Amino acid sequence: MAELQEVQITEEKPLLPGQTPEAAKEAELAARILLDQGQTHSVETPYGSVTFTVYGTPKPKRPAILTYHDVGLNYKSCFQPLFQFGDMQEIIQNFVRVHVDAPGMEEGAPVFPLGYQYPSLDQLADMIPCILQYLNFSTIIGVGVGAGAYVLSRYALNHPDTVEGLVLINIDPNAKGWMDWAAHKLTGLTSSVSEMILGHLFSQEELSRNSELIQKYRNIITHAPNLENIELYWNSYNNRRDLNFERGGDITLKCPVMLVVGDQAPHEDAVVTLPLTSSLHLLLTVLPQPGKLTEAFKYFLQGMGYMASSCMTRLSRSRTASLTSAASIDGNRSRSRTLSQSSESGTLSSGPPGHTMEVSC
Repeated sequence: MAELQEVQITEEKPLLPGQTPEAAKEAELAARILLDQGQTHSVETPYGSVTFTVYGTPKPKRPAILTYHDVGLNYKSCFQPLFQFGDMQEIIQNFVRVHVDAPGMEEGAPVFPLGYQYPSLDQLADMIPCILQYLNFSTIIGVGVGAGAYVLSRYALNHPDTVEGLVLINIDPNAKGWMDWAAHKLTGLTSSVSEMILGHLFSQEELSRNSELIQKYRNIITHAPNLENIELYWNSYNNRRDLNFERGGDITLKCPVMLVVGDQAPHEDAVVTLPLTSSLHLLLTVLPQPGKLTEAFKYFLQGMGYMASSCMTRLSRSRTASLTSAASIDGNRSRSRTLSQSSESGTLSSGPPGHTMEVSC
């Protein structure tokens, strides 16, 4: 039998001719840094230009996570504390992210000229198909806060086949009534735009404590170089139409929905009475804290069939103490807070249509 000989094979055609291994590593590192920093794009729509930032690369057979921020914020000030949280890294490694900035809200945005007609919230929703077409993305999981939650809900009503799930934080789906409109006008006579927006973002109890967080956002909004643009977005939000959700009717969100509302948040009543008939309806009645919100988001994704092997910790440890108690937010409504027994295996049971799961952490 012939003796085996060691043969060294060298690559004849490198991927990049003339590139040294050191240069290849530097190029790979630069590409990773670019992905970590995000790639910002702008696209023209029938209602003006919209800017968005993409992080990561598309994953096969997985939707993109698309976020939309609230009034007075941009995607960084609204979502960075959540997506930079340690436990969130497992999620962002599994999904490409698209962070949308409402027109004129992106960093360095010029002030719109006097008389500029800012898009309505319905028109902001109609910009999203242009973004997805530009990126060649077919489906999304939307994450929206306040006005952004309304925009994503409107988009999901108009394009249900492209939305696999929604995370709606502090959403108010109702148009302002006459009393609300009058109160808003009176408040505008005595309060600045920045103070009115703070009253939208935080509860009166939080504002009265005047914590460092409140002072931080008051400073951000008051001294924003695009404050005139922010006021236009604020006006569009206050002129929103009613989403007209109907339990069991034709006007409802067809996808799984995770509702998140801060305890004593300004829109708490509007959130907990939403007549949705989604297959999974998770209500988190706590102040949005990154750790707890991340854990709930993981459960939500598992209920949709993604990240089945994800390790759960925070909610699982506190399930007995915090998630199986009966409680009442006020004297007029009593709600049981339970977590499906399937959470022990790391998944949430969707239950029958219209089933509501409420989690208190």
